[in-house]
Amino acid sequence: MTEPRYLAVDLGKTSCRLRLFDANGVIADESGPGAPGIADLDGPARSAEAIREVFLRLPAGERASLAGVGIGAAGVEAAGDVARDLVAAVHEFTGAPVALINDALAAHAGVFGGGGGVILIIGTGAIAYAVADDGATRQIDGWGPWLGDEGSGRWIGQEGLIAALRDFDGRGPATALTDRARDLVGDLAAMPAWVSAEGNPARRLGRFTPDVLDAAGEGDAVARGIVVRACDALAHTARAAATAEIAVWGGVADHPYFSAELTATFAEAGITIIPSRGNALDGAALIITRTDLGYEERIIRG
Repeated sequence: MTEPRYLAVDLGKTSCRLRLFDANGVIADESGPGAPGIADLDGPARSAEAIREVFLRLPAGERASLAGVGIGAAGVEAAGDVARDLVAAVHEFTGAPVALINDALAAHAGVFGGGGGVILIIGTGAIAYAVADDGATRQIDGWGPWLGDEGSGRWIGQEGLIAALRDFDGRGPATALTDRARDLVGDLAAMPAWVSAEGNPARRLGRFTPDVLDAAGEGDAVARGIVVRACDALAHTARAAATAEIAVWGGVADHPYFSAELTATFAEAGITIIPSRGNALDGAALIITRTDLGYEERIIRG
C-alpha cells in the first residue's frame, strides 16, 4: 500500500522551497524564487503563484493525491484574515488540506522539533521567535524591510550599496564594495531603478549581501564595519528575548565570516548559540502531520 504523500513549503522573500515526502522519507525537493510577503499588495496571490510554479516542477505522478500541504510563509500574522486567501489558493491547485503558519514559527518548529526555545532567523529579514514550554509565543523584530529586520540580509545588502554610493559620490571612504556593486548593478547611477525593478526591493537589496560578507572576509574595512553593526543589532534582538541560549538559522548565518563574527559577538553578550535539530521545511512538515503543538491556534487550516 502506498504511503500518504505530503508537501512541505518554506516560502520566504528570496526563495520558495518545496519538499515532497512520505513516512519513508523525502521523495523530491524543488526550489524557485520567493514572494514579497502575504501582507504586501496582492501578497496572497503572488505567494500562491510562487508556490504553484515550484509545485509544477515536481513529478506529475508524485504530486497527485496529496494528503496535506504544510506552509511556512512570510507575513502570515501581519496579513490577518487575508492569509486565508493563500490557504484557499493552494488548496485549489493541490486538492489537499493546507496548514499555514508564520515562516519564523515554522523554522522554530523544525529547529526545536515542536518544543520550546528561542530561534533567531537571519535571512532576507531578521526575527527572533521565542516559544515557551506551554506553547506561548513571542516575536522580537521581524517588522519588515521598512520598519525593522535590523542586521538582516536586506539590511546588510542595503548598507553595502549605500556605502558604495557614498564612495562613488566622494561622501564616504573608498571600499571594494563599489566595484562589487558595479559588477552586480552595472551603472551605479541606475541603482535606484535596479533596486525596484522586480517589485521586491528587499530581495534585490539582499542580493548584494554575499558581496558584503565576502569583502569583509577579504579585509575591506567598510564591509567589516557593516558586519559589526549587523551583529550588534542581532545581539540586541537576542538579548530582548531574555535568553542565554539561542538557535540561529538562515542563509546569512551560514556564511563563514559572518558566522564567526556573530558567534563572537553573542559570546561577549553572554549568549550561547546552540545546534538546530532541523529547518523550516521540517517545521512545515510538522504542522501538516501533527495537531498537538502548543501553538495550534497560530496555525491556519483549510
